[in-house]
Amino acid sequence: MGRVTHADEFPAPEFHGGALDAAAMREQYRSEGLLERDLAPDPYEQFAIWFAQVFAAGLREPNAMVVSTVDAEGRPGSRTVLLKGYDQRGFVFYTNYGSRKAADLAGNPHVSLLFPWHPIGRQVIVAGRAERVDPSETAVYFHSRPRGSQLGAWASAQSAVVASREEIDAAYERLLARYPEGEPVPVPTGWGGYRVTAESVEFWQGRENRLHDRLRYVREVRGGEAGWRVERLAP
Repeated sequence: MGRVTHADEFPAPEFHGGALDAAAMREQYRSEGLLERDLAPDPYEQFAIWFAQVFAAGLREPNAMVVSTVDAEGRPGSRTVLLKGYDQRGFVFYTNYGSRKAADLAGNPHVSLLFPWHPIGRQVIVAGRAERVDPSETAVYFHSRPRGSQLGAWASAQSAVVASREEIDAAYERLLARYPEGEPVPVPTGWGGYRVTAESVEFWQGRENRLHDRLRYVREVRGGEAGWRVERLAP
């Protein structure tokens, strides 16, 4: 793998009519590039390599990813969540099963994950199918969370309309009284994980003059054996 390099800083901001000029914002990516011969045999191993490098580079919350789904009317929705596990089976995140993303996935399990590691000029884009993880796996993760986060999962009916912030805070306070320190917090029945099994994974490396490297693993079956082919995409 080539060394991790950072994108150049933005030039001084330009204003037009009192507003920042987004069109004038440019970075020149500096990188040794990404070649086919540098890739690991499968995307999960390649992701593990890049993920470790991103962590070593000091990026804040390198496990933050944008999850995009589509509702029953074909309208897309995106939100940032935190990756909480990955291996050869897929990428795992947790949420309220009553949330908008969960409702979308119930009707259409196809999902996109985007890891926007812009400070080091990289992105990873995953396309795949989401399935709920086993409740036992959810329970292990839930009880590893800080106590406040456990109670927060109970306090919030995620994506539901609420009258005020006070309503949310009051729900949390009631839960503090119900489950005092030392009292185990049970896993909410409407809360759990999804595992996204990848169908394709693109590794994007910024290059000079916008001639970026984009290498995509695509899952395929040949002779009854599942594997991956790698294709290069134009920048």
